[in-house]
Amino acid sequence: MVLEYLVLYQSESGNTKKLAATIFSHLPGNSKDLIDITTNKTIPEARIYFIGFGVRCGTCSMTVSDFLNDLSGKCIALFGTCGMGDSPEYYSAIAQSASAWIESDNAYLGAFICQGKMPQKVRQKYEAMRTAENSAQMDMCIRNFDEALTHPDSLDFEHAKVFVNKILKKIEAEEY
Repeated sequence: MVLEYLVLYQSESGNTKKLAATIFSHLPGNSKDLIDITTNKTIPEARIYFIGFGVRCGTCSMTVSDFLNDLSGKCIALFGTCGMGDSPEYYSAIAQSASAWIESDNAYLGAFICQGKMPQKVRQKYEAMRTAENSAQMDMCIRNFDEALTHPDSLDFEHAKVFVNKILKKIEAEEY
């Protein structure tokens, strides 16, 4: 049996898992599943995939990129969380980098990226790296860290729902 929707995610900090649950709950019907890609090796077939990841070095992990690369003839939407900056330009670059792993015989539907909190050890690393020469840069990183502590937040979850609606309308209009 082929599901209508499959929400797959990889989440180290729990941020992407929260986003995945929001996306899953906003999808219509019962022909859907929500799966952590790192703990479940049996992935069912679906018509439409929502694939989520925590951003590392500006893109998705090799686990996610390998999975994306193996899909064929599917509709794929990406979502993710990243600790650095609330920047649409940066989020667009992340989406472009991750979507490069999607083979051309798939329909790429778009991406939603939002900020997510980082582990405390990241702030400690910034503090330890701070010197007189790089104080402005490290202060900016520390401010970003502190701003990310509340994310993903209720507004991020609302934006994720808007993203799902946009994807559903796109699928309906194109009849994938």
